[in-house]
Amino acid sequence: MEFSFVGYESQQLKATSTNLTLSLKPSSTDLEEVVVVAYGTAKRTNITGSVSTVSSKAIENRQVSNITKALEGQVPGLQSVASSGQPGTEAAIRIRGIGSINASSSPLIVLDGSPYAGDINSINPNDIQSISVLKDAASSALYGSRGANGVIIITTKSGVSSDNTKINLNFTQGYSTRAVRDYDQVSTDEYFQLYWEALRNKNLSNGLTAEQAASNASKTVLTDLNINPYGSQYPQPVGVDGKLVAGAKTLWDDPWTDVLQRTGVRTQADLGFSGGSAKSTYYISGGYLNDQGIAIESGFKRYNLRANLDSKVKSWLNVGLNIGGSSTQQKYPQSEDSNTANIINFTRLVPSFYPYYERNADGSFVLDGAGNKIYDFGEYRPSGATPRNNLAASLPLDRNDIRRENLSARTYLEVLFSKNLKFKSTYNVDYINGNTHDYTNPLLGDGVNTGGYVYRSNVRTVAQTWNNLLTYEKQFGLHYLNVLAGQEYYDFNSSNINGSRQQFVLPYFDEPAAASQLNNFTGSSAGYRLLSFLGRAEYNYDNKYYLSTSLRTDGSSRFSPAKRWGTFWSVGGSWKLKQEEFLKDNTTIDQLTVRASYGGQGNDNLGTYYAYKGLYTIANSLGKGGTYTGRLATPDLKWESNLNLNVGVDVSAFENRVSLSVEYFNRRSKDLLFTMPMAYSTGYTGYDANIGALKNTGIDVDIRTVPVRNENFKWNLDVNLSHYKNKITALPKDNKPIITGNKLLRVGGSIYDFYLPEWAGVNPDNGLPQWYTADKDGNKTGEKTSEYSKAGNFIAGTSLPDLVGGIQNSFTYKNFDLSALLSFSLGGQILDNDYIQLMHSGNNPGRAWSKEILERWTPEHTQTDVPKLTTDNLNWTSSSTRFLYSGTYARLKNVSLGYRLPSDLLKRIGVEKLRVFATAENLLTFYGHQGMDPEQTVNGATYFRYPAMRTISGGIQLVF
Repeated sequence: MEFSFVGYESQQLKATSTNLTLSLKPSSTDLEEVVVVAYGTAKRTNITGSVSTVSSKAIENRQVSNITKALEGQVPGLQSVASSGQPGTEAAIRIRGIGSINASSSPLIVLDGSPYAGDINSINPNDIQSISVLKDAASSALYGSRGANGVIIITTKSGVSSDNTKINLNFTQGYSTRAVRDYDQVSTDEYFQLYWEALRNKNLSNGLTAEQAASNASKTVLTDLNINPYGSQYPQPVGVDGKLVAGAKTLWDDPWTDVLQRTGVRTQADLGFSGGSAKSTYYISGGYLNDQGIAIESGFKRYNLRANLDSKVKSWLNVGLNIGGSSTQQKYPQSEDSNTANIINFTRLVPSFYPYYERNADGSFVLDGAGNKIYDFGEYRPSGATPRNNLAASLPLDRNDIRRENLSARTYLEVLFSKNLKFKSTYNVDYINGNTHDYTNPLLGDGVNTGGYVYRSNVRTVAQTWNNLLTYEKQFGLHYLNVLAGQEYYDFNSSNINGSRQQFVLPYFDEPAAASQLNNFTGSSAGYRLLSFLGRAEYNYDNKYYLSTSLRTDGSSRFSPAKRWGTFWSVGGSWKLKQEEFLKDNTTIDQLTVRASYGGQGNDNLGTYYAYKGLYTIANSLGKGGTYTGRLATPDLKWESNLNLNVGVDVSAFENRVSLSVEYFNRRSKDLLFTMPMAYSTGYTGYDANIGALKNTGIDVDIRTVPVRNENFKWNLDVNLSHYKNKITALPKDNKPIITGNKLLRVGGSIYDFYLPEWAGVNPDNGLPQWYTADKDGNKTGEKTSEYSKAGNFIAGTSLPDLVGGIQNSFTYKNFDLSALLSFSLGGQILDNDYIQLMHSGNNPGRAWSKEILERWTPEHTQTDVPKLTTDNLNWTSSSTRFLYSGTYARLKNVSLGYRLPSDLLKRIGVEKLRVFATAENLLTFYGHQGMDPEQTVNGATYFRYPAMRTISGGIQLVF
């Protein structure tokens, strides 16, 4: 009999009695590891496709609230980008490039063997046994259309037969700050002198003499900025020479970060019980997480429970139930756009000479009758400094809550007809009930004008999966055969209602019932179904030659009946050269395998559940109802196709102390699901069609080494690298390029090629900005213009990196352990729209200025990249290559140091393990452009987002 378990070496044992006792050893080499694959498990050396794994050890005690953020730098071919540091947000994941233009490029998430439609936030990382990433057709085609962009299989922990129940307690306490310091800004003194210069230059351009221009500027500075931080004794703090007058000093300096940002506190506690008998095993756990954000009124809380039960109720019948539930609350103030209520952007845009508490002329605080400071809402502030707003005062009275109740259940029944034939039926359900509550108070801030505002929404989703699989497995001498056939049905239903009201009669009541004016109310529901039939056959001869093939047919309700069905397939093979006579006795090489696979998959995820139907919008016109066409019918819309080639070699040598895996991949997507733009005069923005094609080609490298291994000390060094090129190979209308925002889709380019005016520097003669012009064919002329509207647009690189990867070091010395993970991304461009706001020429008085503005053009400083200052709008901060920056960075994602108390000491008090540790997340970031967090969205544009957090924690792990 052969026994196997995820992460351990398989072991064969002769059945000599009815009761057998054995202990599996942790895998000493990744090649011998048992890993989770589509609808089952397999030894890594027997896999013909491309599968990478992340063990529980690599993610346990990681200080992340969402498991997707723990994958960066751990898997070759996987690009994980956490563009927002808001606790509870997830990272965008792409596997081996970008598979589509308009349709989804996100991988399928599978939890305990079934596709997962629940909230990824509900999964506690400490409940995870392993994560498998399926990257090619041979490994993922059995999931059909849903696995076209790769598959991430999450397997939670299960119990192990034991005489005693194992109790595992984990507790961590930590503190969070910004991982990257925000953009440096000029001081108050510098700001007033620079703004004087902008006014003076404007006056000169209006024809005033130098003396008149200077005198007028000195008089106008305070008028425009509407504040005098130097006190009333200095009515003109900037003299006609552009310098602060003698004796002028600021009476206050109030960085808004002092009141809008904080050191976040992070607390996590997990308790687990596991064990079982010869016939039944169990794993039961509970967890609590409170992850406080660095911005006030932001954070994420989670309470979770899990119970995984397996039982052999008869010699021929196995049953099991995995059930997980969670309740989460995400406090999510505005932090993702240019809205004035964006708490991250507010601290950046308002200079520190505008106080957050009201000040007297002498700089002292204005106090109310009770002696308390009074928040300053800046009625006097110019538009550039966000007047009539003080988030430090209003946010604590507002609500920005997202609450979700999650339930996920997986249950199975397995019938063993014989030792070779078994049938397994599983039923799975994922349920989410989400409630959003946004409330703007009527007392302070934006809500004063509307008497307060409240928005409530409820979204309920239920996803059900039922599959039935028949598996035949037999060894015929040197021949091994495994055949699987089955059926799967997926049903997804979503319903939502939402509405808003305003005009609260009484303060401190935040429910809609307390507001008197109804603004709107609406609701809808949607359904999606997928019926599938699937099969797989695996064969090997003498454990040397492996062949696998799979076939799956999916019928999707997104498409019309005539186009509904798609068939997807794969074929793969591998050859274990180490088993051949010419290598069998080689003592240096422990394992050598070459493998290849090819297959076709599909994609139906266009973002709508009614991809082929014409839809209508119901509207109110002068009190009467009516309809108008909202979406054109597209009955010929069909599956997007994805053809995937993978060729790889795996080698392990020197007693498994060095292992190397190198893979080449070629993903070709055709019949792309794309929204074709239409002229606005037609009344439609576009229609959906199957057009165009693209490909992703690249190489993945995974290196695992053990440089030092002796009785007391061990050092593991792992490196993974991934390089790919994304290229569009066909477009509609004779391959005519398509402009989408600041990107250009063109044959031969990537889907994220920037298309921007090219910066030509500052004119040294007059200090004006310059851009290159284009001829009628769009080619660069070499001529320059200072009028932005006359600038030409040109290809300016891509947001996609040239190389991504990670370096993992782990050391153990006696009872000490130390590990460090460095993730990196080399190449690619980022358009920094955040920084643009801080680089105005003076035409936005009151708006903060970057330190770089000190390098502006002056008659004495003509060789610079910053134009002259003036209150005229030079349009120089409009999008151009001037604000494209390198996306290259490296981030020390995690460092952990632990100490395990001696086991002989612990046994005396009945403790199996006691480990104390310190861990840091996002400890260091190495990058080029100061202030910009380099970990941005895949499309390469900043958007005033919540920054990444650095979290440093201490903890204890106790096992009884």
